[in-house]
Amino acid sequence: MKETMIETEVTYTLEHGGMFYIIEHVPARVCKESGEQFFAPKTVEHIQEIIKSRKKPDRFIETPVYKYA
Repeated sequence: MKETMIETEVTYTLEHGGMFYIIEHVPARVCKESGEQFFAPKTVEHIQEIIKSRKKPDRFIETPVYKYA
Protein backbone atom coordinates (compact mmCIF):
# COMPACT_ATOMS: atom_id res chain seq x y z
CA MET A 1 0.00 0.00 0.00
CA LYS A 2 1.38 3.37 -1.01
CA GLU A 3 1.00 6.07 1.62
CA THR A 4 0.17 9.57 0.50
CA MET A 5 1.26 12.31 2.86
CA ILE A 6 -0.25 15.78 2.83
CA GLU A 7 0.93 18.93 4.55
CA THR A 8 -1.93 20.42 6.57
CA GLU A 9 -2.90 21.87 9.93
CA VAL A 10 -4.46 19.76 12.67
CA THR A 11 -5.86 20.17 16.16
CA TYR A 12 -3.48 18.61 18.70
CA THR A 13 -4.83 17.36 22.03
CA LEU A 14 -2.85 16.44 25.12
CA GLU A 15 -3.60 15.48 28.72
CA HIS A 16 -0.83 16.57 31.07
CA GLY A 17 -0.79 17.08 34.81
CA GLY A 18 -4.53 16.60 35.15
CA MET A 19 -5.22 19.25 32.51
CA PHE A 20 -6.49 18.73 28.98
CA TYR A 21 -4.91 20.96 26.33
CA ILE A 22 -6.14 21.67 22.82
CA ILE A 23 -3.80 23.39 20.39
CA GLU A 24 -5.29 24.47 17.08
CA HIS A 25 -3.65 25.06 13.69
CA VAL A 26 -0.62 22.82 14.30
CA PRO A 27 1.37 22.08 11.13
CA ALA A 28 1.59 18.35 10.42
CA ARG A 29 2.12 15.75 7.74
CA VAL A 30 -0.92 13.46 7.62
CA CYS A 31 -1.26 10.11 5.87
CA LYS A 32 -4.36 10.25 3.65
CA GLU A 33 -4.92 6.50 4.01
CA SER A 34 -4.48 5.98 7.76
CA GLY A 35 -4.92 9.50 9.17
CA GLU A 36 -1.67 9.11 11.14
CA GLN A 37 -0.14 12.48 12.02
CA PHE A 38 3.57 13.30 11.94
CA PHE A 39 5.13 16.41 13.48
CA ALA A 40 8.50 18.02 12.90
CA PRO A 41 10.75 18.09 15.98
CA LYS A 42 10.57 21.91 15.99
CA THR A 43 6.76 21.71 16.09
CA VAL A 44 6.84 19.30 19.05
CA GLU A 45 9.25 21.61 20.89
CA HIS A 46 6.92 24.56 20.26
CA ILE A 47 3.92 22.62 21.62
CA GLN A 48 5.92 21.78 24.75
CA GLU A 49 6.86 25.47 25.16
CA ILE A 50 3.20 26.49 24.90
CA ILE A 51 2.20 24.03 27.64
CA LYS A 52 5.12 24.95 29.92
CA SER A 53 4.64 28.71 29.51
CA ARG A 54 1.18 28.67 31.10
CA LYS A 55 0.36 31.77 29.08
CA LYS A 56 -3.28 32.80 28.93
CA PRO A 57 -5.14 30.60 26.41
CA ASP A 58 -6.95 32.13 23.46
CA ARG A 59 -10.23 30.69 24.76
CA PHE A 60 -11.70 28.12 27.14
CA ILE A 61 -14.20 25.34 26.46
CA GLU A 62 -16.23 23.22 28.86
CA THR A 63 -15.76 19.47 28.39
CA PRO A 64 -17.81 16.71 30.03
CA VAL A 65 -15.89 13.72 31.41
CA TYR A 66 -17.38 10.22 31.80
CA LYS A 67 -16.08 6.97 33.29
CA TYR A 68 -16.22 3.99 30.94
CA ALA A 69 -17.56 1.58 33.57
